[in-house]
Amino acid sequence: MTTLEAIRAALPAYPIEVSFPDITRWREGNTGIDYLHTFDSGKPGKHVMILALTHGNEVSGAIAVDALLASGLRPSSGRLSLGFGNIGAYEQFSAENADATRFLDEDMNRVWTASTLDGERQSRELTRARAMRPFIDTVDLLLDIHSMHEASAPLMMTGPLEKAIALAAELGTPEHVIIDKGHANGTRMRDYGGFGDPASPKNALLIETGQHFAKSARDVALDSAARFLLHAGVVAEADVASFLTQTPARQKFVEITQPVVARSMDFRFSQPFTGLEVIEKAGTEIARDGDEVIVTPYDNCVIVQPSMRHLGVNVTMMRLGRLLDR
Repeated sequence: MTTLEAIRAALPAYPIEVSFPDITRWREGNTGIDYLHTFDSGKPGKHVMILALTHGNEVSGAIAVDALLASGLRPSSGRLSLGFGNIGAYEQFSAENADATRFLDEDMNRVWTASTLDGERQSRELTRARAMRPFIDTVDLLLDIHSMHEASAPLMMTGPLEKAIALAAELGTPEHVIIDKGHANGTRMRDYGGFGDPASPKNALLIETGQHFAKSARDVALDSAARFLLHAGVVAEADVASFLTQTPARQKFVEITQPVVARSMDFRFSQPFTGLEVIEKAGTEIARDGDEVIVTPYDNCVIVQPSMRHLGVNVTMMRLGRLLDR
């Protein structure tokens, strides 16, 4: 057993603090696509969407979208859409193996390019993405709600574009804004089409609300969805006021500079990181991978999304980031 595997074995499972909503009542939407609902105010404005369950075990977003639909929320201007993504994976969730239903065949958040969607590859995730695509093409502003394996503070993941970074700053929460470039193995919905085009007025954000099954992640999901809709001017404040539970704080902007990828099954962290630790000095050891010592590349290096429970060759174990003065 490797050091990391021993650490993982010693870690208690995270408790499931929330109830998983029965979303089958929302199967029949009004868009012609199962589990996608849209409401038009009949007044000018943007088409704004809140999406949950891009990954099937990330329940905080499902709770938020379920609550918004159940509240009867309707737009005061523009168009409001609420939906659920990887339904098939969500339906197969089991508390005994809580990480197993992130997806069924492949990560649904790595398929969002025209070449992949128009290609010949088949999977249950691609089938769902292809069904959703014509609708997503009509959205002006998107908030994609996610959560994390580890108990970490919520993160707003903007991507590299200034328009998304500015939107995160205007929202004012959560405290930590992560400026990342996505994943080498596929494109996120957040970066699809006009969302990822700096010249397009379309915009999208991805929020990691906290640990998958924590009550705090549920609260962050509801709050961020409400703030996103208010900022877009698509709903009245009175209609979402009960969901606003988080206090805006001075935001910290972290630019991801590099991933730390395991090259062997003998990867081990040098301390039990939980995420967002700031390592003061360059050259500080943070992990070992076999005989390789991994050190911080610069002063005040931020540890982002360490994966204490998951190990595999070519798996990203953490990301390193630099604090920006914004």
